[in-house]
Amino acid sequence: MFARLGAPRRSWLRPHRPLDLWLLVGLALWLLLIGYGLRDPWPADEPRFALIGRDIIETGRWLVPHRGPEVYAEKPPIFLWLQAAAYALTGSTRWAFLLPSLLAALGTLALVFAFAKRLYGHRIAVLTTVALLVTVQFTLQGRTAQIDATLAFFTTLGLVGLLRHLLLGPAWGWYALAGAAMGLGVITKGTGFLPWLIFIPYLFARYGGYRGLAPIGADWRWSWGPLAFFGVIVAWGLPILWLAQHDPEIAKYRDDLFFRQTVTRLTQSWHHIKPFWYYVTNVVPGLWLPLSLLAVFAFANWRRRLRRRDARTLLLLGWVALVVVFFSLSPGKRGVYILPAVPALALALGPLLPGLLRSRRVHLALLTVCVALALIVGGAALAALIGEPSFARRIEEQNGVAPWPWLLGVALVILVAALVFRRRGALAFLATMVLVWSSLGLFGFPTMDRARSGRALMDRVLATLPTGSELAMVSASEHFLLQAQGEARVFGFKMAKEEQKTRALAWAQEEPSRWLMIQSRHARSCLDHNLALDMGWSNRRHWLLFPSAAIAANCTPSLPEDPRQ
Repeated sequence: MFARLGAPRRSWLRPHRPLDLWLLVGLALWLLLIGYGLRDPWPADEPRFALIGRDIIETGRWLVPHRGPEVYAEKPPIFLWLQAAAYALTGSTRWAFLLPSLLAALGTLALVFAFAKRLYGHRIAVLTTVALLVTVQFTLQGRTAQIDATLAFFTTLGLVGLLRHLLLGPAWGWYALAGAAMGLGVITKGTGFLPWLIFIPYLFARYGGYRGLAPIGADWRWSWGPLAFFGVIVAWGLPILWLAQHDPEIAKYRDDLFFRQTVTRLTQSWHHIKPFWYYVTNVVPGLWLPLSLLAVFAFANWRRRLRRRDARTLLLLGWVALVVVFFSLSPGKRGVYILPAVPALALALGPLLPGLLRSRRVHLALLTVCVALALIVGGAALAALIGEPSFARRIEEQNGVAPWPWLLGVALVILVAALVFRRRGALAFLATMVLVWSSLGLFGFPTMDRARSGRALMDRVLATLPTGSELAMVSASEHFLLQAQGEARVFGFKMAKEEQKTRALAWAQEEPSRWLMIQSRHARSCLDHNLALDMGWSNRRHWLLFPSAAIAANCTPSLPEDPRQ
């Protein structure tokens, strides 16, 4: 079936269910699993979550997670618990840290397929799931150990449960399950409540005479959803509120997580500040491909359906728009925040996909995207091979490798695929995504891993330290502590660098077998550079290793203010 997906001149083939499903499962596993286990966690987020998950298993601190010596209150605990469970299951950080996102992505695909099949039939369900699977942001987050793929699973489960009730119901069990899923979403990331926004377009549709809504009247069972939602949250939050009365550490965790990291962060964000239109102009056009491109061609059809008062179209598109607007209202913005809207957009496009895939213009547009990607990547690789542009130096410093021959090869293979499928742009795009993720998983990520993960630096440190030595790190990120072997410690990640250095110097002076690893720009005082050992560069930082004998007696360390920290 996939071999003919893009043929614009051929009539649509009847579905071959066993073959379609096997191909779909195989494609999903390939795109999400290829290269699994071939890299370590990469900054900024992945090492932090992997470190916390490992700490939970080693210390048993499930209720209040810790990042090294500090309480970690920046995110609710569900994803951290999943990281801990994956580590307990595998016994290896490398094999554990991507497992929650992988399973969440597969779960989201299963939910979309099952709901689309019930709503539109088998053929459209297959096409909808493939469209979601090859969407750039969805695949990227399924292969990344960030919270957002797990959040997208819970929000999709909540949305599907509500739609099963509102469009195909009454389905009170699905409605209650949706409430519980959203509660788990809130404990994963504070915005897990977003599926409740579906009631805004639902009420508009119900009182606007839209067709396709389930006949649901007043019923006491409407309380099931909110009860399940708050019940899940209360079951987690009450123990924290109770213990916080007697434990200052838990009280600080409560205040930081419940208020500063939720309400304050959403309304008065202190980082990732972007303009209101950021998602529409900087995220959706590129990271939502091919859905964003297909949406352009689907616009006229959507408008006709809305004029005919089609409730399915209104609810799905209305919810996608509300999610984007909701996050646009916050000053702090990251592209991954709007990932939960991607499955809903795929479902809204579902019934239009057979017609879109018979359009020459759609195939030409998708083919153009593939060719443009190949030319951009190939052109950048050629420029780097011929000269030394600034972007090439930055990439080489960050990744520790010069990937230009490999990238040039990828670009050439994409051009070949575009030439082979020149009349079938959809198939060319599918082949491009398979080529990109396969090459990254098998060659790109493993090649960059030692530099990006900090493993190369920590291997050099381990080879340099005498047997039986203890190590402390100053102003080091989580990935260095995660990769450290033997006795290694930090004195905090959020603590001021001056205080970190003061504590590290005092600690190192207690035993002659203790060593300090510190950035060169922070080692200007109190340390004898004649005794320093150069550990080289990692993540664009220069690191030095000092024995305790290098510490000057009775020094008062001071660090210059660094705007990059």
